[in-house]
Amino acid sequence: MDTALSIALIVLGAALTFLVVLQGRNAGLQSRDASSIYQTKRGLEKTMFQATIILGVLFLILALVASLPIFGAAKPAAGLWLL
Repeated sequence: MDTALSIALIVLGAALTFLVVLQGRNAGLQSRDASSIYQTKRGLEKTMFQATIILGVLFLILALVASLPIFGAAKPAAGLWLL
């Protein structure tokens, strides 16, 4: 269970990073005139935005579950806590 949770966190983290970087390419210095201050997201851009939110929430939930004491690392052997 620990391994599956770790793999799920890695995959979600990679997908989330990919979506955020992909969205960042379209923002910024594309057009700087005052008429294009706000545009509604449509099509693929809207789908990527929604997928980013969903993956972010899933990542947060899995990270909180992974931090529960039942998924913690094994206790160190006697004497190793001194290191």
